[in-house]
Amino acid sequence: MSGGAATWQRVKLGELLRHRKEFIAIDDLQTYKRPRVQLHAKGIVQRDEVPGALIKTKAQQVCRAGEFLVAEIDAKMGGFGLVPESLTGAIVSSHYFLFAVDETRLARRFIDWFIRTPAFRDQVTAQGTTNYAAIRPADVLRYDIPLPPLPEQQRIVAQIDESAMQLVEAQRLQDAVAAEADDLCRALLRNAPDAVLTPLRDLVTLRSPDVSVRADESYHFAGVYCFGRGVFVGNAKTGMEFAYPKLTRLRAGDFVYPKLMAWEGAFGVVPPECDGLVVSTEFPVFEVNLDRVVPEVLDVHFRNPALWSSIGGASTGTNVRRRRLNPQDFLDLRLPLPPMARQQLLAETCAEVRRIKATQTESRKMLDALLPAILDRAFAGAL
Repeated sequence: MSGGAATWQRVKLGELLRHRKEFIAIDDLQTYKRPRVQLHAKGIVQRDEVPGALIKTKAQQVCRAGEFLVAEIDAKMGGFGLVPESLTGAIVSSHYFLFAVDETRLARRFIDWFIRTPAFRDQVTAQGTTNYAAIRPADVLRYDIPLPPLPEQQRIVAQIDESAMQLVEAQRLQDAVAAEADDLCRALLRNAPDAVLTPLRDLVTLRSPDVSVRADESYHFAGVYCFGRGVFVGNAKTGMEFAYPKLTRLRAGDFVYPKLMAWEGAFGVVPPECDGLVVSTEFPVFEVNLDRVVPEVLDVHFRNPALWSSIGGASTGTNVRRRRLNPQDFLDLRLPLPPMARQQLLAETCAEVRRIKATQTESRKMLDALLPAILDRAFAGAL
């Protein structure tokens, strides 16, 4: 690196990008891809692919790979990115702006990394005062970028790419360890000798709502993620903000699910951090009979993706998105119940898995912070 960032020019994007404003007429007989510009500079992905007949606005722009795409409204929340090869030919409305990159002066990957930095984001948010203040093409062309010579840009990009690949691999390994730990817990339950198929009504008891709502009081809610991701701490609301006259207060170790989303794996045992929170009557809550079953057996059983389709069959409702699993249908489900010694082994294993995942969570935070730190160093000329 010769001279570092101190010798780099800061150049307006207007010298490096060209706003391309060309529209086509949509053909009702053709099919078109449409992109989704993810917030927080997370890139551009395919939103959908639809027949032209379903597209109301018939004047649309056609994307080209490598162009800089900016969402008029969402730009303030990081709604911009480079168009990937897979979305060449995708269409966007007039609420998006397309800019061709002058690759004789600016490497596409260089600007692709730069737009993920606070140095760029701060320029975007400085335009206007609210998230609803639209960004115009002229605003984009006024932003600036540190511009080393093209060979230096390519060297910096190669180093960032290498570091990013290593971070992705580290995260992949973490995910693999977590998945293997979950598989181990499921194997302990699945391969249990002498397991007896037992109705859930013999293992849990439906609790009645026990909180009377008052308009002037505040209630801290819990929620249940889909796809086996468990119970989480939600938002606090006053009694004036919802219509339920009764709520149920959770206790650590209870089992809970939302009637509407059960078929998507929204089940979980209440963790300690959700003890004392509340849920609406749309969330059946069950007390676990600890003489018969440890909570971890229920947690592992109902977080298994292989189970969700059969649970969906027990749900009522014709619209797949509106199917509901009522408490009595849930209590009729049967679970392969191992002997208590095996259950205790599962509980101990799950406790160790939770410790591993807690360590991974802290490690993931550090990994997530590494890429922004690398980008700061790169665009300060320190790589």
